[in-house]
Amino acid sequence: MKREEYLNTVKFKGNGRVLCNVFINYRIFKENEEELKKVIEKCPNVNVGFERDTSREKENKRRDNWGCLWHYPGDYLDGQVIEFPLENWDNFKDYKPPASKDYQDWNKLRRDVLELRKKGELVSLGVEHGFFFLRLTYLRRFENLMIDIAEGKKELDILIDIVTDYWCDVIKRFVELKPDIIHFGDDLGMQTSLPISPISWRKYIKPSYKKIFSIARENEIEVYLHTDGYIVDIIPDLIETGVTVLNPQDLVNGLDNIERLVKGKICIDLDIDRQNITFFGTPKDIEEHILNCIRKLGSPKGGLMLVFGAYPGIPIENLKSVILAMEKYNNYWCKK
Repeated sequence: MKREEYLNTVKFKGNGRVLCNVFINYRIFKENEEELKKVIEKCPNVNVGFERDTSREKENKRRDNWGCLWHYPGDYLDGQVIEFPLENWDNFKDYKPPASKDYQDWNKLRRDVLELRKKGELVSLGVEHGFFFLRLTYLRRFENLMIDIAEGKKELDILIDIVTDYWCDVIKRFVELKPDIIHFGDDLGMQTSLPISPISWRKYIKPSYKKIFSIARENEIEVYLHTDGYIVDIIPDLIETGVTVLNPQDLVNGLDNIERLVKGKICIDLDIDRQNITFFGTPKDIEEHILNCIRKLGSPKGGLMLVFGAYPGIPIENLKSVILAMEKYNNYWCKK
């Protein structure tokens, strides 16, 4: 990725071009390879990648470094936790969290970063998806965590400190490598609301977000946050914690809300709808939606990117329409 163009877009110093990314589940790509290649060739301004984690190709189970057992259904899809190491608080006294030094191969990462820097490319590092709020659900089970929050369990405060300290240590190691941006992913919303009240979110989650993100921001590193679901009630809080690129879902949160709360304040990497228009709409519906997103949230100085994830079930014509519309309108603001 072109480092200068990306960072200029993030910092509102760009030329107005909307950076567009499409990530396609590998099963979809293989089933429609020739057709998709033809479209990709026509769309040089859209970055198209393929989700191909071979460990998720076939159904399997795997335990992560926190002790959570995951079930992956196959077809390169994400999984879900089926065994929760702290489902019972009685296990807490013997629980040993992972060490940050074991998060990954730090020597290899250092070499990879040096190689990117030599090439003049964007140095982007990232943590695992579900790094904080979701991690608490993976450890405790969703229902138990909701009760913990409602009852104000003292054990939850201790667990939150453990997870916070772990990620602070990881981010400090990242900072030593001087990346341009660090990516975080944590799905905070449900379909029409937060799973907990905004007051509870500010009490239990916000302080840790701020502590973790501030390590990056104090070193002038951009903070990217992906979060699925409805987050309208806490968007100003997310900005306060240090997020500089927010990746929200478009229709779930509403374009008007995103325009009101985010546009011009921090960069938006808009997650294009995967539930309605791109699945059930026509190619014309899709083109009009992409154009509307760019008109409403873009600017001549940048501050907007678009991203779309294609998963099994999407009509191939609709996937092609997303790519074609992004190619057609990514330079809309360049002419203004």
